[in-house]
Amino acid sequence: MIKIATFRQIALSFPETTEESHLEIRSFKVAKKTFATLNIAENRATLKLSEADQDVFCLFDKNIIYPVPNKWGKQGWTHLNLTLANEEMCLDALTTAYCEVAPKKLSALLKLD
Repeated sequence: MIKIATFRQIALSFPETTEESHLEIRSFKVAKKTFATLNIAENRATLKLSEADQDVFCLFDKNIIYPVPNKWGKQGWTHLNLTLANEEMCLDALTTAYCEVAPKKLSALLKLD
């Protein structure tokens, strides 16, 4: 289980990330682009992944990480169930989402292996 505070701490640890209100949820942005949202009421995050990364992450467990069930999901938006996810998966998925939207100079600061 990922606590809300832990998710926020990880998301805000990336270079030049801001947290903003986005309707009834929180959004995490870099260079004015959203890479993650946090729905506290549903204990769920939504991440912006490439279609290829979404396919890889969703192979793990469809109860933990799965495409948003509409046209947004076909664009890479992916739900992460914070009740079932572990911290390692959360960190990996958030890092991937950040690197998907961040300018190259910022994403280069994070080494994805």
